[in-house]
Formats: sequence, C-alpha cells, structure tokens
Amino acid sequence: MAKKAIVLLADGFEEIEAVTPIDYLRRAGVEVVTAAIGKEEAVNGARRIQVIADTTLAKLTGGAGAFDAVIVPGGMPGAANLAGSKEVNSLLTDMAAAGKLVCAICASPAVVLFPLGLLSGKKFTCYPGMEKQVSGGLWSEDKVVIDTNIITSRSAGTAGDFAVAIISKLIDEAAGKKIAAAVLLE
Repeated sequence: MAKKAIVLLADGFEEIEAVTPIDYLRRAGVEVVTAAIGKEEAVNGARRIQVIADTTLAKLTGGAGAFDAVIVPGGMPGAANLAGSKEVNSLLTDMAAAGKLVCAICASPAVVLFPLGLLSGKKFTCYPGMEKQVSGGLWSEDKVVIDTNIITSRSAGTAGDFAVAIISKLIDEAAGKKIAAAVLLE
C-alpha cells in the first residue's frame, strides 16, 4: 500500500520548501495531499506565488490516522500562521504521538514544532538564528536532522535533501537515493 503524506500550506509559506517535497515524494510514489489552512484552497506564498491546495485542513477527514507523514514548510509569516492554527497543532501532536513522521523546515521547527513540545530532548536543525528561540532541544548545523520520527531541515537551499530524507525514512533509503539521482541532487 502506498504511503500517504500531507503538506500544510498557510499564507506566507516558502514555496520551494513546500513544492520540492511535494514533487519529490510524488516521484517516489507517495500519495501527497496538500491542505490549505483557512477557508479557501488558494494559498499565497511568501514570494507571491499562489498555489491551489487539494483541499483545506478543515475539510479533511481521518485526522492523523489518514497519513504516514506531515510536512510543514517554513517561510514567514507562513510558519506563524501554521503555529496559530488549532487544527494544525492538533494534527501535529496527534501524528507525533502516533509515531508518524513530523517533518519541518526553515522557521517551522522553532516556530511550529517547538511550542508544541515536539523538539524537547530531540536533535533538530532550523534556519540559522532561529535555534535561539528553542530550549530543551539539541540544535545541529546539519542540512537535515532525523531524530526518531522528527525530521528537520534548514532552508529553501536544503529542500531537496529534506525531501530525500523524508522519502528514505517513509519508504526506504534506496527510494531516496533513486529520487536524488533522478533529479541530479547528488
């Protein structure tokens, strides 16, 4: 059975950090659902690129049990908009508690995951300087950090590595390497 991931999109999201994982995971055969936070499927990125999500988070059924992974792009004010959503916070905490993959990049590890306690005692990375907002986690300069079911990455420039890490953990390392080779990431 194919793995299923959800990518959360809020106004102000970093486009590369959302679209790269969507693209790479779909290439790997993962069913990816994009969900807008708000009443409309149209979401405006930080660079004014509009993306039409598959659905809204409010319209989804099945909650955390419907997905194997959740992906949280960064960007500002996108990360803050995600952090301000009760539905996002519930989905993330439910998925983390169920041992599902919780993946965040750029500002989102500090702005979205940290306030939920999801980085407590975990090794993580984020956009340089944002780690100062996080206490109780173990910050790393690595491009991508995996600690049990939490995957974090640094920025738009590491989005490809982030996506490959998600594929490697969600499917297997060979699938991740295959996508990295296909897009000439390595």
